[in-house]
Amino acid sequence: MNKRDDYLSWDEYFMGIAFLSGMRSKDPSTQVGACIIDEDKKIIGIGYNGFPMGSSDDNMPWNKEGDFLNTKYPYVVHAELNAILNSIKSLKNAIIYVTHFPCNECAKAIVQSGIKKVIYFSDKHKSLDATKASRKIFENAGVETVHLEIDKKEILIRFGD
Repeated sequence: MNKRDDYLSWDEYFMGIAFLSGMRSKDPSTQVGACIIDEDKKIIGIGYNGFPMGSSDDNMPWNKEGDFLNTKYPYVVHAELNAILNSIKSLKNAIIYVTHFPCNECAKAIVQSGIKKVIYFSDKHKSLDATKASRKIFENAGVETVHLEIDKKEILIRFGD
C-alpha cells in the first residue's frame, strides 16, 4: 500500500490553522487568524482578533463606523498580536501564517518579536497607507513576506464518520 497523495502541504496545514483560529473571532465583519511556527515546524503561538481578556464581548462595540470610541478599533487586539502574546517560547526566526496581510501596528510587533517571515493569504487592504507602512517596516527590517496561493477552495473537517 502506498501513502495517500491528498494530504495537506505544510503551508496548507498552517494556513488552515490560521483560518480555523479566525473562526473563534466574534467580529461580525472580519475574522482574522494567525499561527506562528518555529524552525522545526512546531506551533508556538496562535491567535485571532478579539477584545482583550476579561472584556465582555457583549459590552464592547463591534461597529466599524461612527465615533471612534464607539467602534471596535480602539479595543480589538489583532490576531497577529494575540498570537505573539500567546506564544510559548522565543519567536526568534519564527514564521507567522496570517489570513490577512498585517497592519502597521502588527508589523511593528512582528519585527520586534523576532519573526523573520510572514506568510499571508489575503491582501485586500494593500492600497491602505497602514498596509503600505507595513511593507516598508518589513522591508526595512529584512522580514520576508510571501503571498500564499492555495489551489484548494476548502479544507473539510469532519468530526467522526
